[in-house]
Amino acid sequence: MASLQMAALLSAPSTPVPSDRVRLGALRLSASSSSAARNGGALVVRSEAKVSGGGASARGLSLITHAVAEKAAAASSADSKPGHELLLFEALREGLDEEMERDPTVCVMGEDVGHYGGSYKVTKGLATKYGDLRVLDTPIAENSFTGMGIGSAMTGLRPVVEGMNMGFLLLAYNQISNNCGMLHYTSGGQFKIPIVIRGPGGVGRQLGAEHSQRLESYFQSIPGLQMVACSTPYNAKGLMKAAIRSENPVVLFEHVLLYNLKERIPDEEYVLSLEEAEMVRPGEHVTILTYSRMRYHVMQAAKTLVNKGYDPEVIDIRSLKPFDLYTIGNSIKKTHRVLIVEECMRTGGIGASLRSAIIDNFWDYLDAPILCLSSQDVPTPYAGTLENWTVVQPEQIVAAVEQLCK
Repeated sequence: MASLQMAALLSAPSTPVPSDRVRLGALRLSASSSSAARNGGALVVRSEAKVSGGGASARGLSLITHAVAEKAAAASSADSKPGHELLLFEALREGLDEEMERDPTVCVMGEDVGHYGGSYKVTKGLATKYGDLRVLDTPIAENSFTGMGIGSAMTGLRPVVEGMNMGFLLLAYNQISNNCGMLHYTSGGQFKIPIVIRGPGGVGRQLGAEHSQRLESYFQSIPGLQMVACSTPYNAKGLMKAAIRSENPVVLFEHVLLYNLKERIPDEEYVLSLEEAEMVRPGEHVTILTYSRMRYHVMQAAKTLVNKGYDPEVIDIRSLKPFDLYTIGNSIKKTHRVLIVEECMRTGGIGASLRSAIIDNFWDYLDAPILCLSSQDVPTPYAGTLENWTVVQPEQIVAAVEQLCK
């Protein structure tokens, strides 16, 4: 049934999506939001946000406080920017392809990743280019092929294991927990586990409870794992390449509703850090911490907030484990107010851990209680209307910021 649902989504006729706009659910969201990523010691800023200089000094200076309001003008010149446009799933594939070409030890395994090209076409064409041994179709046996990937990592390969849906990887939870996360330690450092575990997750469009799970909190507590969540084609490619090159096991979370997001990315090679957040929109009044699909709900809310006279600072935390407390802390020291927006479950979710870390490290800088907007602790309903009710919406974000800034 899962394969039929995914095949139906892929076979549906598609229409070209403008480079600066993407439709997610019932919302019209901007896909070319301002974003910044550190490159070595310098702060490299993309889109319309402009920051000069490097290091810590650049983080608090030359802020564009109305980047959201000015977005339309910047988007009009997108076609003249250098680089090439890719959908998010194509950016993941390009990053994977570049790493497989660069390093012959990189291989891919999972259900339908071969000549079918993967359920969401992230591996399309790779089997033809690299052969069936490097792009290995597996049986429907997540526990087995995840274990095989871990074993191959121990012997010198760099496997990328795809879960057709991240919820299916619960069947491999023992392998991921007891082996993937712990073997480097339990072997006394004799083995490294350079493996990437990736796949689609999150609340889709009426995929039902078992296909709409957010597993960030499940894997967060496993010692030895790193976790990142991509949200744009730019960071999807950069994080994919960084995860493959890492000596640690990395879980890369991709959102099922972001695969058709389009963005212009550089032609030259780039690799992002697995441990750094991304400044999406500099601001002064409140720090909004988010990741994955909720980044676009937050940016939608930011437009309303700017019109109401608020100046929110939006940070895509990207690194779910460990948190980038340097970027987060500098923002809190400036705004003194924090709102966390996530699609993960409220009880034991990423937001709960992030709130705890902020209280432990930056309590003295807070002028108001930390607010956290999370999904409701219920299985995701199949009905579209009820599904929307379980997930944070932009209107709730606006109301939360107004409450914080009273």
